[in-house]
Amino acid sequence: AVVSTQSTGVFENKGAMVGCSNAHPHGQIWACSFLPYLVQQEDHFQREYYGRKGSRLLWDYLQKELQKRDRIVEEGESWVAMVPFWAKWPFELLVLPKRDNVRRLRDLTSDEIADLARTMKRYLTRYDNLFSCSFPYSMGWHEAPNGPDNMDHWTLHAHYYPPLLRSATVKKHIAGFEMLAECQRDLTAESAAERLRAADPENHFST
Repeated sequence: AVVSTQSTGVFENKGAMVGCSNAHPHGQIWACSFLPYLVQQEDHFQREYYGRKGSRLLWDYLQKELQKRDRIVEEGESWVAMVPFWAKWPFELLVLPKRDNVRRLRDLTSDEIADLARTMKRYLTRYDNLFSCSFPYSMGWHEAPNGPDNMDHWTLHAHYYPPLLRSATVKKHIAGFEMLAECQRDLTAESAAERLRAADPENHFST
């Protein structure tokens, strides 16, 4: 039987601290015949915003962040990496395309793919240089679901969730109140972005 795929997720895990059983970073592609809960939530709020405003929520959010700039960590020709104001992980990143109306990875141009590689290298080098370690994280791409519905409300984006808090060995734990009620910020998104900007994006600590 042929099973239709509603959602395709691309993930990468790096480091034992996030549960990696392999020493090297490794990725996975998950194809689901349903919409996972978090994708459902993103689809709902982007669709609702587009219905009210006639524009894409994450595109509009990107424009505001580009005006303020205090949460921007890295900006390439085609991509922006920032610490979003809602981040619960200390050095969490949201990565967005600078071109409007990009819904899926397959929508990217060859120039955008090349610039994504350059931009990723810079902010991942900042990650490693922050605490002079191979910075652990879980990351993944969220793209528009498949199917007959109109997806004009969607914007392709990536989430980076690194657990480190104060050093290469001190991680943030989500427990107690944060697990059972509401997550708390250990440092502001602005201060996290400032610290990442201060980390060298070109010269890796190990060289």
